[in-house]
Amino acid sequence: MDHLLLKSLHLLGVVIFVGNIIVTAMWKVRADKTRDAKIMAFAQMLVTRTDFVFTSIGAVLVLVTGMLMLDSYEGPMGVWWIRRGLEFFGLSVFIWIALLVPIQAKQAKMAKGFADGGDIPQQYYKLGKRWIMIGGIATLILIANVIIMVYKPL
Repeated sequence: MDHLLLKSLHLLGVVIFVGNIIVTAMWKVRADKTRDAKIMAFAQMLVTRTDFVFTSIGAVLVLVTGMLMLDSYEGPMGVWWIRRGLEFFGLSVFIWIALLVPIQAKQAKMAKGFADGGDIPQQYYKLGKRWIMIGGIATLILIANVIIMVYKPL
């Protein structure tokens, strides 16, 4: 496959992956600040769905195209920025799968209980704060990764 096509698809994957992460976090924070059960439940449903669809698609696109481009570089696993990029990507995906998705699942289940305007459990807010903190760390790792991939430091 053409290197520029792979690179374009790789960048598209990054935009979808990182962009969705940032946008869904903003939806969630803004919705939770309203303290309106219906708005919060709707936002939580959207966060869960879009995270599954767009974050997954973006991550797969980044990984597959990145692996396909490895041959374009001499001794690719010996290139510092490629190794670091894979490590950062892997760490962020691990955080997402191991920590953030379970929190989202718990919050989505709770949100179904208050979607019609019921009481919002305090646990929902605690999990939300944890989700934002852990998600912020995972996002900073991805932003650092983008910088490494663009600047390709020696």
